[in-house]
Amino acid sequence: MYRNVGSPSANIPEHWHYISFGLSDLYGDSRVHEFTGTDGPSGFGFELTFRLKRETGESAPPTWPAELMQGLARYVFQSENTFCSGDHVSWHSPLDNSESRIQHMLLTEDPQMQPVQTPFGVVTFLQIVGVCTEELHAAQQWNGQGILELLRTVPVAGGPWLITDMRRGETIFEIDPHLQERVDKGIETDGSNLSGVSAKCAWDDLSRPPEDDEDSRSICIGTQPRRLSGKDTEQIRETLRRGLEINSKPVLPPINPQRQNGFTHDRAPSRKDSLESDSSTAIVPHELIRTRQLESVHLKFNQESGALIPLCLRGRLLHGRHFTYKSITGDMAITFVSTGVEGAFATEEHPYAAHGPWLQAWQRHPA
Repeated sequence: MYRNVGSPSANIPEHWHYISFGLSDLYGDSRVHEFTGTDGPSGFGFELTFRLKRETGESAPPTWPAELMQGLARYVFQSENTFCSGDHVSWHSPLDNSESRIQHMLLTEDPQMQPVQTPFGVVTFLQIVGVCTEELHAAQQWNGQGILELLRTVPVAGGPWLITDMRRGETIFEIDPHLQERVDKGIETDGSNLSGVSAKCAWDDLSRPPEDDEDSRSICIGTQPRRLSGKDTEQIRETLRRGLEINSKPVLPPINPQRQNGFTHDRAPSRKDSLESDSSTAIVPHELIRTRQLESVHLKFNQESGALIPLCLRGRLLHGRHFTYKSITGDMAITFVSTGVEGAFATEEHPYAAHGPWLQAWQRHPA
């Protein structure tokens, strides 16, 4: 924790600067992180930072940001999912446990701390930026980088160095209503770069009776229900990762027999496949699971997941992209695809198709 005097001439206020250590490799002996060479990422490849506006008369930095960063670091270590610039974190609670409107986070490059080449690999510094619920929703509907740029233009909302002020009582859209127009135009022009979420969701096949023993969503080996195969898991993960490649044609990659490390958030590489279940259920080989065309399906979402459906339609499918809901309570997944997505097994002729517990639903891409 450091006291940063800021830059009065640049309208950057004095603040507290917090920097984590341990997400990167500190030792190089594989005690905590696998050493991958000096040219690769050090540990997880990043450390977290946070800038908190210093209140008048404050002589020591508050400790709650350190606890917040520890919570995020714990998530990274437990899930082995990494963050990168532009990501968002839905926290749903004031970051300092007060009554503040700052209840969520965006991540961006720290404005002062540049990437560092260490003997154990490269380390980048990702800064946590506190945001209001309305700003988080705008980042989801459009993209995190766009909202970060808007925050930089509003001094009381962060300014050039994106300093979090927990006493900020207005969103950037209340401070400057014209910013909402910029977001709406961005959504219309660019769509959303959020290609999928972990969610409470499920689907039922209404095409056949529930007692049908041949329902491929409940293939069993012995008495154990099936899990997503490694190939299905890899394809879903690649589906989400590819969703960020906005400037290329959206593609659902073919199922690849070679498992690779890589992904959890839309952009972030991972050393562990977060879509794999920790349960003891059996994995059915991909070759034993056939793709089925369905006549009708029943989709189930909780309120928070359902609220993202307009984003899915307006920000993704309208722009010829795809969007995936991955169940957090099981191995089920739902991917919406449109005309512009290659490699999908749901098509205009068969708009609902399932491969094991993975459902794809096709929607025509408007001209």
